[in-house]
Amino acid sequence: MQLKIMPKKKRLSAGRAPLMLFLCQMISALEVPLDLVQPPTITQQSPKDYIIDPRENIVIQCEAKGKPSPSFSWTRNGTHFDIDKDPLVTMKPGSGTLTINIMSEGKAETYEGVYQCTARNERGAAISNNIVIRPSRSPLWTKEKLEPIILRNGQSLVLPCRPPIGLPPPIIFWMDNSFQRLPQSERVSQGLNGDLYFSNVLPEDTREDYICYARFNHTQTIQQKQPISVKVISVDELNDTIAANLSDTEFYGAKSHRQRPPTFLTPDGNTSRKEELRGNVLSLECIAEGLPTPIIYWIKEDGTLPINRTFYRNFKKTLQIVQVTEADSGNYQCIAKNALGAIHHTISVTVKAAPYWIIAPQNLVLSPEEDGTLICRANGNPKPRISWLSNGVPIEIAPDDPSRKIDGDTIIFSKVQERSSAVYQCNASNEYGYLLANAFVNVLAEPPRILTSANTLYQVIANRPALLDCAFFGSPLPTIEWFKGAKGSALREDIYVLHENGTLEIPVAQKDSTGTYTCVARNKLGMANNDVHLEIKDPTRIIKQPEYAVVQRGSTVSFECKVKHDHTLIPTVMWLKDHGELPNDGRFTVDKDRLVVADVNDDDGGTYTCVANTTLDNVSASAVLSVVDVPNPPFDLELTDQLDRSVQLSWTPGDDNNSPITKFIIEYEDAMHEPGLWHHQTEVPGTQTTAQLKLSPYVNYSFRVMAENNLGRSLPSEASEQYLTKAAEPDKNPTAVEGLGSEPDNLVITWKPLNGFESNGPGLQYKVSWRQKDGDDEWTSVVVANVSKYIVSGTPTFVPYLIKVQALNDAGFAPEPAAVMGHSGEDLPMVAPGNVRVNVVNSTLAEVHWDPVPLKSIRGHLQGYRIYYWKAQSSLTRNRRHIEKKILTFQGSKTHGMLPGLEPFSHYTLNVRVVNGKGEGPASPDKVFNTPEGVPSAPSSLKIVNPTLDSLTLEWEPPSHPNGILTEYTLKYQPINSTHELGPLVDLKIPANKTRWILKNLNFSTRYKFYFYAQTAAGSGIQITEEAITTVDEAVYPGISKLTTAAAETSANISWEYEGPELVNFYVEYGVAGSKEEWRREIVNGSRSFFGLKGLMPGTAYKVRVGAEGDSGFVSSEDVFETGPAMASRQVDIATQGWFIGLMCAVALLILILLIVCFIRRNKGGKYPVKEKEDAHADPEIQPMKEDDGTFGEYRSLESDAEDHKPLKKGSRTPSDRTVKKEDSDDSLVDYGEGVNGQFNEDGSFIGQYSGKKEKEPAEGNESSEAPSPVNAMNSFV
Repeated sequence: MQLKIMPKKKRLSAGRAPLMLFLCQMISALEVPLDLVQPPTITQQSPKDYIIDPRENIVIQCEAKGKPSPSFSWTRNGTHFDIDKDPLVTMKPGSGTLTINIMSEGKAETYEGVYQCTARNERGAAISNNIVIRPSRSPLWTKEKLEPIILRNGQSLVLPCRPPIGLPPPIIFWMDNSFQRLPQSERVSQGLNGDLYFSNVLPEDTREDYICYARFNHTQTIQQKQPISVKVISVDELNDTIAANLSDTEFYGAKSHRQRPPTFLTPDGNTSRKEELRGNVLSLECIAEGLPTPIIYWIKEDGTLPINRTFYRNFKKTLQIVQVTEADSGNYQCIAKNALGAIHHTISVTVKAAPYWIIAPQNLVLSPEEDGTLICRANGNPKPRISWLSNGVPIEIAPDDPSRKIDGDTIIFSKVQERSSAVYQCNASNEYGYLLANAFVNVLAEPPRILTSANTLYQVIANRPALLDCAFFGSPLPTIEWFKGAKGSALREDIYVLHENGTLEIPVAQKDSTGTYTCVARNKLGMANNDVHLEIKDPTRIIKQPEYAVVQRGSTVSFECKVKHDHTLIPTVMWLKDHGELPNDGRFTVDKDRLVVADVNDDDGGTYTCVANTTLDNVSASAVLSVVDVPNPPFDLELTDQLDRSVQLSWTPGDDNNSPITKFIIEYEDAMHEPGLWHHQTEVPGTQTTAQLKLSPYVNYSFRVMAENNLGRSLPSEASEQYLTKAAEPDKNPTAVEGLGSEPDNLVITWKPLNGFESNGPGLQYKVSWRQKDGDDEWTSVVVANVSKYIVSGTPTFVPYLIKVQALNDAGFAPEPAAVMGHSGEDLPMVAPGNVRVNVVNSTLAEVHWDPVPLKSIRGHLQGYRIYYWKAQSSLTRNRRHIEKKILTFQGSKTHGMLPGLEPFSHYTLNVRVVNGKGEGPASPDKVFNTPEGVPSAPSSLKIVNPTLDSLTLEWEPPSHPNGILTEYTLKYQPINSTHELGPLVDLKIPANKTRWILKNLNFSTRYKFYFYAQTAAGSGIQITEEAITTVDEAVYPGISKLTTAAAETSANISWEYEGPELVNFYVEYGVAGSKEEWRREIVNGSRSFFGLKGLMPGTAYKVRVGAEGDSGFVSSEDVFETGPAMASRQVDIATQGWFIGLMCAVALLILILLIVCFIRRNKGGKYPVKEKEDAHADPEIQPMKEDDGTFGEYRSLESDAEDHKPLKKGSRTPSDRTVKKEDSDDSLVDYGEGVNGQFNEDGSFIGQYSGKKEKEPAEGNESSEAPSPVNAMNSFV
């Protein structure tokens, strides 16, 4: 059955027919399994043109596959090559590769020739290309004598290289004796032929070691030409050299740099031709000479240069077009141009083509009785010739096969049989080369087989194409269909695409595409199927991309890159810089999702890319880092156009460090007058690199330039050369000329002298001139040195003068200065102001008038008038302090003024004086005036004392400044409620002689606000405010403080102090510290301030607080205590131990002795420690009074000591029977025991006897109670 050609891929229809692809033509990708019989196929061979290294063994490759395994043979130069007869030649086992051992003996040249390999088995024979073997050659340069080249400045020069012909051709370059490459430019460059071209020479081209080197890469050798000596001389040197041999007419002119238009050094003439093969690189070259150096341009006539394939090399002297095609044929024009003209050269390009495939023959697998074709189509320029071979033999002489028919470039097969299997070769050749292709016809009858591995798992990213492979083989060629799912339903969706090789494509895979897919292959000989599995993964995304950053050099920058990915995939994130690896530098650190670059420098600028890779996809995001900084300093400062008063400064800008330069700042130094001090000269825009600078005479200038951008200013450039300007007369005169007398008979002339920069020359002096303004006197002049003051003596007092100060130096005088008016010295005024009048405006302000003083009597510049005024002192205060005078000055010629800030109801005195630059004149006669009454100041103080439930007492001090006679006080008050709202206002008048007042019938427990002020006949004064309440409860809040605990193993004693209303019932709350359980509450009987907790767990931390029942509901702060550790469960009964019995007997004896001593001391009236303790705590009400001062005894109540005689709280006094109630005791439990040693009843009352630190006993022995028990005595002893 014949296989038919189908399109490359077919989109599945959504119709009823099963999704199916009928493949009737085996494509090149379809491979015959190696376990099936097949003709040989060449898989590897050496290149057609094989240049070998003569120092190594020759290896000619030839590998092939086939079933049965093929055998190999070789031909050399068209005849059989018997490798068995040559001991140096071996063939690799199972291969056709030859190894020729020339390293041991033999020469490479012996084995030059054309080799061809043949691989053969029972199904046919395949042949390799003709492999031309040539050894590489690197011959030496021929010896030659090279004369030194001498030429004048500006001439053109070509240094020939002419390397030896090698195989392959060598690479040419020029170096010196130190193996340093010679610098090349638009003026000096190397041509394609290796010669070195100079468009024009300069003196720096002089050297004796121009050496051409040829590198032969195949043999890794470098050959060098003899050094060439070049000397470039000026015209004068050239004339001196040839003077002895040439006539006068042969001398060169004085102009050595003779400019000329361009001419071509290569190629020659106006036109040339160039031929190149298709697919190669077309290189066109034009090198021109001329002065100035010409510039080269390229155009294509009647066309444009291909954009993506055109490149310029060698400073645009070489035009290259890569992958040249026939369409690139045409005329190319190069143009050389300089300031004196232009020249062009046309190169006609023809592109030829060695043969290239249009359709190369492909292997055919046919079943018996099928039909097929082999097609071999090639193109070239000229058109190639097609010839066929069968098993390596020209088809014309090959064995006849009735099933084949040759039709030019096609072989047609009909009803093939097994004997029709063979290997066919197609040869396409023209004068530029040939193509050879092997294609077999293999006749087989095979049922389908699927070559893709079973249960292959494909993982694909969502929304991307999924390609499920189903590589298959069979003869006849099987049909392929796909199914999805266990039920085996055929694919009918139009979202699927089937390819010729059996691959199923899902153009846009979604999550629901996940599943198992089955590929089924069928032909007439059978069927095969295979399952594959598809999983769809979430795409990897960069959810936080790095952002563009601009940072200053030396700072730190970070780029963030956060990645989201499928949870079953493990991403790797890497960072790239400019598409390469990050620099191996410790300044670059990569964290989980961040790149940090520290201490950024200029090289760090570029594009940073974050790449997130998984096994299925990768994503990337980039950001650009721009490293900016202040500019680098300018350099190459040059002074030109040097004139007396100007110079042109030019410079070369430094690197702007990625921030454009906005301006240049030029500074100068005057090395003659102010060395080391730089002054601002001018500023120019950042686009300007020259400045015309204005100069002053007689200055030794140096200049420097600074560049400025948005980040700041650069360092200064190096200083320019110095430039000394010529001396000239001064351009200006001194400024700030003044004439003022320091004494009544002199005139002091001062001025601001010129600085050295302004002097314009040596010998700076000043001509000082003066004369009286109102007189007819001539100018009096004097020349002084470079000073700033001159004093004229013997002048009349305060006379106007005209003054001039003119600068001069050794070169002449400055322009004539303008006259300035001054005055000779002043003297004190002689006359006082007259007719002084006072008008009292109000109690604090008065207006003063006076008559002006005649100008002549002022004897100086009138500064103004000054008023002295003071308040008259009373007889009581006059002797206590000096009278304080106040001064007010009124500028200019004013004849009146206001005196503010006077005190009301006061007696004042004043006088007036005139003031000039020298001082004050005599005072006018004293003038007396009185101020009327004013409103008083606020009362000095206001206090509310003795508050009761319904009254408040007010006490105050009169105003410090009554400003008149007080008439009365006004008191206003109003209540304030809890929300600070004010009640009705009550107004009360109080006589002026009162300083205390009692307000009665007030509301109890109420806050009042008071407004209080004094009054005179002039009105009411400033008020003072105060607040008070009719009860003290508002400031006292009930509370519990000083909460203390004393813990034992399973119990604890709690005590506290309480301040507030009486008859309060307390409770104790406790719980385990740190737990969330609710508080446990115990009620305290009565109003005691202690309680005992029992039933606690040993070694446990507890929290405790005390609160009050009822409406008040206040609670103390919390305290934490810890019970004692539990005792060991197994204890020894020490009561049966002998040592314990002896110890107890000794203790009992000791106690007995102590008791006897106590009784003896009591009977004698003496004191023992318990008695002393009792005396120390005796009640203050029974202490005797001291007779000397009538005060109480030395000991006072604790309340008196602590509270400064506050009244005792109810129930705190000692009863008349002189016993102490335990609830009224002044001592806490801490004073009467060691905490856990006290014992309590179940209700918390204390039943143990006091022991340890303190004792409470009656005051006298006659009223003593029973003695302490032995147990307590023992406790005290212990």
